[in-house]
Amino acid sequence: MALPEGLRSTPFSPRYDDRVEEWIDVYGHAVPLFITDPAEEYEAFRTAAGALDYSMLYKWHVEGEGALATVDAVFSRSVRGLGEGRIAYGVVVDEDGFMIDDVTVAVLAPGHVVVTGGNPATQESLTAHAPDGTTVTERRDEFAVLTLQGPRSREVLQRLTHVDVSNSAFPYYTFIRDVLVAGISAQVSRIGFTAELGYEIQVPRERALDLWDAVLDAGADLGVKAAGALALLTCRTEAGMIMGELEYDHTVTPFECRMGWAIDFDKGPFQGRDALLAKKGTAQGRVVSVVVDTAPEAAEGARLELDGRDVGYVTMAVPSPALDGATLGLARVHRDAVKPGTALTTVTADGSKADATVKPTPVYDPERTRVRA
Repeated sequence: MALPEGLRSTPFSPRYDDRVEEWIDVYGHAVPLFITDPAEEYEAFRTAAGALDYSMLYKWHVEGEGALATVDAVFSRSVRGLGEGRIAYGVVVDEDGFMIDDVTVAVLAPGHVVVTGGNPATQESLTAHAPDGTTVTERRDEFAVLTLQGPRSREVLQRLTHVDVSNSAFPYYTFIRDVLVAGISAQVSRIGFTAELGYEIQVPRERALDLWDAVLDAGADLGVKAAGALALLTCRTEAGMIMGELEYDHTVTPFECRMGWAIDFDKGPFQGRDALLAKKGTAQGRVVSVVVDTAPEAAEGARLELDGRDVGYVTMAVPSPALDGATLGLARVHRDAVKPGTALTTVTADGSKADATVKPTPVYDPERTRVRA
């Protein structure tokens, strides 16, 4: 199927575009909803490994003597305190403490920091705090990023590199640079969006197809499959991982979208710190998991009621294999409806109703043991 009009291809799309039946828009790029069978692609993430194009996220390279100070002035966690090869996950908020973006930060050198996220407004904040001689450049078009996620992803990666990628040598939320993967110079980060062991492999854009072929070939006997967005979104919903414009927007604070833990008030001043400090303990709502007694397409976007009172809505709903196919959603709800076990009612635009129940978040691997395996 041809790419939708107005959307850009990605570095890997030549390997699957003729097989794709449905696309979605991810930051202006056409991303396949699925490539073969979405159930099999999900199963690969959970039992073997799935390979997914992840090149669409913005990559802001902050360079110059003021690079560390620039990112520290915007990011909710300490950048100066990052150890060598470490990655920090946190948020960017506006001056009033409302969410702009959830991002990762990697310090490549004292004068070179990379911020990866999904909202161009993050670049505006970085640029506003950059002193003379420090530049902020968005460079995603220079790279191809393949995310390899699943319990056998380490085996696949180890077949392609001489670098030790064992758990002790390459722990969670770290990265390694200038490593050869299938003979290609790469940066590899141990992170992901599936609640599974996984990696993001970044190579020069012109080597994208070589990387794709090497990964799929190396993992063929281990059950590795190319995957689309639907399998990833199912995994992230089960894992309770948030997305911009779904679980948060410019009307909520980090405390209301499960990101309060990522605010380091002790690091010193940063954009929105004082507003967040004033709002601490006053959150009016929260993101929760809900199981809904209706089809996912009916549950998604539905309003939620508690004893007849509107208390929020479902942001995304999927059939959850982890819950034997039950409809699982993430939802933004009033604080009165956050307790697990709370009985709610979904109400669709046409007035149809269904029972819903708040569940502990996440429903999959709540101790996050698999990502650290």
